Amino acid sequence: MATTMFKLSSTFINSSKNYRFVVGLINKCNFNTTNVTMRKERDTFGELDVPDDKLYGAQTVRSVMNFPIGGIEERMPYPVIVAFGILKKAAAKVNIEFGLDKKIADAIMQACDDVISGKLYREGHFPLVIWQTGSGTQSNMNTNEVISNRAIQILGGKLGSKDPVHPNDHVNKSQSSNDTYPTAMHIAVAMELRDRLMPGLVALRDTMDAKSKEFDKIIKIGRTHLMDAVPLTLGQEFSGYATQLAYSAERVCAVLPRLHYLALGGTAVGTGLNTRKGFAEKCAKEIGNLTGIPFETAPNKFEALACHDAMVEVSGALNTIAVSLMKIANDIRLLASGPRCGLAELMLPENEPGSSIMPGKVNPTQCEALTMVAAQVMGNHVACSVGGSNGHFELNVFKPMIVSNVLRSIRLIGDGCQAFNKNCAVGIKANTTQINKIMRESLMLVTALNPHIGYDKAAQIAKTAHKEGGTLKDTAIKLGILTAEQFDQWVKPEDMLGPK
Repeated sequence: MATTMFKLSSTFINSSKNYRFVVGLINKCNFNTTNVTMRKERDTFGELDVPDDKLYGAQTVRSVMNFPIGGIEERMPYPVIVAFGILKKAAAKVNIEFGLDKKIADAIMQACDDVISGKLYREGHFPLVIWQTGSGTQSNMNTNEVISNRAIQILGGKLGSKDPVHPNDHVNKSQSSNDTYPTAMHIAVAMELRDRLMPGLVALRDTMDAKSKEFDKIIKIGRTHLMDAVPLTLGQEFSGYATQLAYSAERVCAVLPRLHYLALGGTAVGTGLNTRKGFAEKCAKEIGNLTGIPFETAPNKFEALACHDAMVEVSGALNTIAVSLMKIANDIRLLASGPRCGLAELMLPENEPGSSIMPGKVNPTQCEALTMVAAQVMGNHVACSVGGSNGHFELNVFKPMIVSNVLRSIRLIGDGCQAFNKNCAVGIKANTTQINKIMRESLMLVTALNPHIGYDKAAQIAKTAHKEGGTLKDTAIKLGILTAEQFDQWVKPEDMLGPK
């Protein structure tokens, strides 16, 4: 089906009579298009057919025809549409103070509730894909048309008539795509950080903290450069993971003040043309009331429209979290490697068969999934960085791509942390038998002798023991450097875990 879409000629796509086939490809609708009745709607370019069962209008249809890119999988993210519903509801309420008829405003707000609930998104009234104008104008107009027609329904009018509720004059009153879309970006990302990312991240942090306490008395050999090093406790090792995740949560919180600034009220280029004094501030406050997030009007609307540094900053925080998750997941799967020919210091929950050819094999699949999530988030950040750097003059025109990648990263990290925590982290156990065996065989315990016999003699003991396959103690005695009593007194792993 996707192949068919990409082979459509521009002549075919731009023919209004073939619109229903194109929108079918986008929405995966019923392809028996003879049963679809159509109505006529107009935009400034002319008249187009619109399905009678859809609330969008001519501008949405034209965008579907002009941008048949990627299909339903590339549809504008649901959180963005919800955010549009929130900001349009807030604007309608505030606009009552600035002359909008209360009956019309009430109908608009009721229509917005259907957008916010997801009902109209699920019913296919928002078919547009990310790959459209870089300002998100078509999605703003898609929202205006849907809310306008839903409000018209509520008031008993005729779909597509733009009467008594006009998509531009009423739903989009005191607004521009250039300030509404970046506002929707900030609302959507702030809500998803709170509702999708933080629960999973905090849960995993808490589990790692609990494991660090559970493993606090288990002494193991450390590794630097992938080589044996001095001892530490398994709890100390896990405390590092817990702290990484704690810092990850702090990084997210640190970017929120910039994310809470809203562009609404800047209109086309940031000057606020066609708004009234106080509109921006009142809208930000109302959006805060609707979301429970302390949004404010951006102090400089020119910055808010022309660039998306706050989004790149959020993406950067997500990228850093991905780096942390990659390290943690890799450490855990390496420490669990085995069961007989690897390190095997950890035992992971066995969730599913691991091989179609090797019976009994169980793989660290949760670690693998989390590392793939981390890799994808890192790639998303590259795209966000490129998009953020392309804010030319008064408007950035990579908005849909930026926000879709940020939202995907949030979703992947949040869900990835939840799955890893539930299906792996909480069930991690220490293999103390293997940990103690490796500890006894380590040559790096010789480091404890440095203060007593000096670096050179300690190195001589370690190298000789390694070459001859002996133990540190036997080698030290054989070389005449130490007595058995001295070795036992000075080489105690439990005394090597911190400063004296």
